[in-house]
Amino acid sequence: MKQNVKISMLNQIYGGLLTKKQNEIIEDYYNNDLSLSEIAENNEITRQAIRDVLKKSEKKLFEYEETLSIMEKNIEQEKKIEKIIKQLEEIQKNSQNKEISKQLSNIQKELKKLI
Repeated sequence: MKQNVKISMLNQIYGGLLTKKQNEIIEDYYNNDLSLSEIAENNEITRQAIRDVLKKSEKKLFEYEETLSIMEKNIEQEKKIEKIIKQLEEIQKNSQNKEISKQLSNIQKELKKLI
């Protein structure tokens, strides 16, 4: 997984644990695709100060993930759900019973909502 995507995902999960300013800067840089200079100008501080806030915030996000592992657990859960969906598709493909096929289809739809 790309580092930028990983940080963006971590911020979605743990961003509320950062200060408001840290969260805004992470959002601007990773999600709004603003440059350090643009963020610095918008916040009326130096580019170096923005870089320092970014690095400190990134470090905190990785520390939270290392301790809590929420993102890792979510990714594993999504993989398991995808595997179950594929298994249900196979069962449905081989089923002769229309009612069972319909129920399996409904289960698949509900599982897809979880990922």
